Amino acid sequence: MIYISIVISIIYVALIIAFIIGFGKVNLIRNKNIIPKNRFSIIIPFRNEAHNLPGLLKSISIINYPSELFEILLVNDDSQDYFMTNISAFRKQNPLLNLRLLQNIRKTNSPKKDAINTAINLSNFEWIVTTDADCVVSVNWLKLFNQFIEDENPVFISAPVKFSLQNSLLFHFQNLNFTSLMGSTLGGFGIDNSFMCNGANLCYHKETFFELKGFEGNTNIASGDDIFLMEKMFRIYPKKVKFLKSEEAIVETNAENTWKLFINQQIRWASKSASYKSSFAKLVGIVVFLENLMVLFLVISAMLFPKFWIYFTLVFVAKILVDFMLIAKTSFFLKSTKSLKYYFPVSILYPFFIVFTGCLSLFKNYEWKGRIFKK
Repeated sequence: MIYISIVISIIYVALIIAFIIGFGKVNLIRNKNIIPKNRFSIIIPFRNEAHNLPGLLKSISIINYPSELFEILLVNDDSQDYFMTNISAFRKQNPLLNLRLLQNIRKTNSPKKDAINTAINLSNFEWIVTTDADCVVSVNWLKLFNQFIEDENPVFISAPVKFSLQNSLLFHFQNLNFTSLMGSTLGGFGIDNSFMCNGANLCYHKETFFELKGFEGNTNIASGDDIFLMEKMFRIYPKKVKFLKSEEAIVETNAENTWKLFINQQIRWASKSASYKSSFAKLVGIVVFLENLMVLFLVISAMLFPKFWIYFTLVFVAKILVDFMLIAKTSFFLKSTKSLKYYFPVSILYPFFIVFTGCLSLFKNYEWKGRIFKK
């Protein structure tokens, strides 16, 4: 078992180093202020997000992009709150913005995919942009997408997401975890093995979406509107699935407010991993889980048999060093470095958390937006 642990650790370290190298290979995009040309349909599915919608809509209202070149499609997914009050007030304050409120047409087991489909079928423009109701977008968000489309000719663009700053152990734990995922996402694009993205900040070509039959093939899975679509596009157009590495394209979102919600979120994310089509994505998931499992095995073994301390120390130190390099690199890009001082205590708790949520995801149902989704 010792040798297996060391082999897994070597594979893990090599994988994270590959992500660190890949992160550097993705070029940082600067705003060149080119003339706006492309037209965007911004799609925002929401369910009981009345408290978040004002912040998102305000950020969209000050976007530095001609209002005639984008539309806002809000898709109500059976909300039971006071969302209409906020939307009506926003419309009165911004009468020149092209905003439409749609009702989700449910057809599958995936409410969010249904909502996006509903909006795409009614959209007027060539490029689909998706974000979430609890997000805030940057003022040059669409300008960077426009520039990237003109320069790179993509069909699918993944862009960065970060958490809005809070000050609690729960936040810093989530933030370090989320930052590691964003760093791995960027690293994957850099080594030509894109395997993750985030639906809070995506842009894709509508014609290509229809050409590949959209979400067909994974509508039985509640989440995954982002990764499953990216996998489809990457299989057919591997050179046209790209990451927009720009500080001015970052979208901010909120971390979960309780440990229960955070764990439930992680179970939801882990539950869809078995349905990934990408062999590389599955490999990454298995290696990450096994590495954390081996850390737990070695620390327990070291408590029982002192000779194991040397092996635990080697494996754990190698892990936290390469993890820190990737997380720190990503934190500086996202301008979200305050959580780094909590890195060491979080790194001690992290293997327990990963193994716990990974095991739960194998059999536990999860709740999302007030709905229960069964395994």
